[in-house]
Amino acid sequence: MSGLLALLDDVAALAKLAAANVDDIAGQAAKVGTKVAASVLDDTAKAGAKAAGVVIDDTAVTPKYVHNLPAARELPIVWKIARGSIFNKLVLLLPVALLLDWLAPWLMTPLLMIGGAYLCYEGAEKVLHLFAAGDDLEEEPQTLDAATLEEARVAGAIKTDFVLSAEIMTIALAAIEAEGLLARGIVLALVAIGITVLVYGAVAILVKADDAGLVMAQAGRLRTTRALGRGIVKGMPGVMTAISTIGTAAMLWVGGSIVLHGLEAFGFGAVSHLIEGVAERAAHIAGAGEEAIRWIVTAALDGVFGLALGTVLVLLVNRLVAPVLAAARK
Repeated sequence: MSGLLALLDDVAALAKLAAANVDDIAGQAAKVGTKVAASVLDDTAKAGAKAAGVVIDDTAVTPKYVHNLPAARELPIVWKIARGSIFNKLVLLLPVALLLDWLAPWLMTPLLMIGGAYLCYEGAEKVLHLFAAGDDLEEEPQTLDAATLEEARVAGAIKTDFVLSAEIMTIALAAIEAEGLLARGIVLALVAIGITVLVYGAVAILVKADDAGLVMAQAGRLRTTRALGRGIVKGMPGVMTAISTIGTAAMLWVGGSIVLHGLEAFGFGAVSHLIEGVAERAAHIAGAGEEAIRWIVTAALDGVFGLALGTVLVLLVNRLVAPVLAAARK
């Protein structure tokens, strides 16, 4: 009997030890899981921040695709474009980006530089358009019915989104610090989904803000509500202009920065070092808020470089590439 009790006591001790080990393993797993989750979220935030310039431009560009279409179709059109954007990012671009990252990581810097140059081109083209009249959407045939025009607009928006999404995914992937293909894929997918929700959620708010303001102005019970509604209606054109301006500046800053960092990686760092020196000197002279001054000066000079590079590219495309292609088509 005493032997049986001793055996049961030993079994109980082993069970307690096993439970303690399981608890310890669970605790360690929870810590590891929390650390991994925190790392993924941190990488997602960093990658999203790196792509901010393209995100702002994407938000600024998209509302023009619902211009002159029925108000009732605005949100459905935004939803169609958003679905196309998710398809672009998750189905088309994500596998290609991960494959390149796995098989040819050395291609990432040249691809980033090409993307940065494209951003500079787009930004410079927008700046140059300030001195020229005309808008692509106004050149559409006036004979198109609303349904055909909507389909054409959605198709055009998704094509534009593909280019911007490619930039976002490339920039984001370069900013991810997580190791392993799966972890990097998860972070990139989170960035893709988060940015798409952010961009098209903002676009939906922007395109319906004037309608909401009009309802407030006409049906508001309080004088303050009606005044706020009138303010929204009057202020939205200025808001859209401001977003477009910020988007253009962000494109030039991000594009210029990407190209400069790429050049530095290939041993051509003279311009980057010059900008760093000017920023350091400006920060030293300012005394207070040195970090902020350093960042502002660096971003501004990166943007100036981006504008200069983009202007050269616009001239090359318009004066050389476009005529050659036109001649080749004849």
